[in-house]
Amino acid sequence: MRAWIAFWNILIKDMRAYYLKPPNISWGLIFPLAWTGMFFIRSGLGLDSVAALLPGVMAVSVLFGTTSLLSVTVTFEKRGRSFERLLLAPIPLELLMLAKTAGAILFGVANAFVPVIMAAFLTDLSGVDWLALIPAVVLIAISSTFLGLLIAVSVSEVFEAQTFSNFFRFPMLFLCGLFFPVEQLPAWLRPLSHALPLTYGADVLHASIRHAGTMPLALDFGLLAVFCAALFALSLRNIRCRWIV
Repeated sequence: MRAWIAFWNILIKDMRAYYLKPPNISWGLIFPLAWTGMFFIRSGLGLDSVAALLPGVMAVSVLFGTTSLLSVTVTFEKRGRSFERLLLAPIPLELLMLAKTAGAILFGVANAFVPVIMAAFLTDLSGVDWLALIPAVVLIAISSTFLGLLIAVSVSEVFEAQTFSNFFRFPMLFLCGLFFPVEQLPAWLRPLSHALPLTYGADVLHASIRHAGTMPLALDFGLLAVFCAALFALSLRNIRCRWIV
């Protein structure tokens, strides 16, 4: 019980100290709105175009929101030595890191539905498979958050974390099937595409919104779960190697 009370207190502290500050609110809300508006206007606001773009815009909103928040919060706490003090808390490291990432996961899930709300005014979403879309959004948010955590615990400065994040984020825009199918990529790039977790999340989003998935949903969800576990395990290993003797 004490561990879960600590979990809740860490989550509330991060929400107050980082996630609910004006810069993060503007990044988390204005960026998805601007990104969504840009693509929807570029598409000519045709109903088919909106449905085709929605999965990619949702995934981008989650990816950029979660990785940016983790790279800032964890890196700032490392610089201020508060991260080391937090590691001394008498709770399991796994639960501690889940508490540090829970806020970013919730923030990412909320980001994903900003484009959905906009699209609801432009096209009919009655055919969306919400039972597949909602867990897909959650898994995309978890995998993106754990990717941000791995980057944040691997560098020392905020600018390093942002640069390292972009090293992964911008290639994902083109390699993960967000706006055009992976099958249209050159053959030598497709293995790299299938090595990225967002590829499987985007496939579920396309399947649930446009019924245009290319892989079985069970495979997509299974591989997303594997990526989540692997990224979290690598982050914990990095923390234990660098901060815990």
